[in-house]
Amino acid sequence: MQKLRLRYAKRGRLRFTSHRDIARTFERALRRAGVPMAYSQGFSPHPKVSWVGAAPTGVASEAEYVEVSVVDRVDPDALRTALDAVLPPGLDVLEVVQSAGGTLPERIEASAWRVELPGVSPEELTEAVTALMASESVQVERLTKDGKKIVDVRPAIVSAEVGPSAGAHSSDAGHDARDLSQPCGILMTVVRQTTPTVRPDDVLSALRVVADLVPPVPAKATRMAQGRLDDEGGLVDPLALDRAAEV
Repeated sequence: MQKLRLRYAKRGRLRFTSHRDIARTFERALRRAGVPMAYSQGFSPHPKVSWVGAAPTGVASEAEYVEVSVVDRVDPDALRTALDAVLPPGLDVLEVVQSAGGTLPERIEASAWRVELPGVSPEELTEAVTALMASESVQVERLTKDGKKIVDVRPAIVSAEVGPSAGAHSSDAGHDARDLSQPCGILMTVVRQTTPTVRPDDVLSALRVVADLVPPVPAKATRMAQGRLDDEGGLVDPLALDRAAEV
């Protein structure tokens, strides 16, 4: 049995699709592409597909991961091409590598996010980010299925800074055009994947708590990368070891 690891993007309107629907779409695409999937044992066999830390509904991503197991050897590049041909636009397979062993979740402990805040000037955002990073604790209120919950988000935030205020991210161009005549602050932040999970909207809630920053229109968050933290607070590509083993 061969295990393959896929990195895929969730772009444009597809960011509003739930993870459950994304998973169903992927499984249909695997069947349509004729991938020789391995199945679990038991009364109700299921294809061996393992998802790793799916992004929340409403959030775009350039770095989502899934593992699939097959019973016959498959060329990774051929699999990427075949899946891309049957998946809907906005759900794009970016890379497929053969597993070199180990588990993928153990290589992922943080995410890098890019958050566009239309109507917020870079100067205003800079002041809010400075206040956030100077705080040791920032508690925000989150509404869960069990009611309201207070979460301290500050320990999960590794870094936060204001990025270039250029137009929308090129990979999503054409999907979500914005008014370029209006200011748009860009928040770049690295957040640990803790329990409970701290999401981009929690970071925005923290900015509201420390600096009363409230964007006039909804922000747009995109996960740019996932991986383990290095000594400088950057992220190590979780597929790097698999690529090295293929050489």
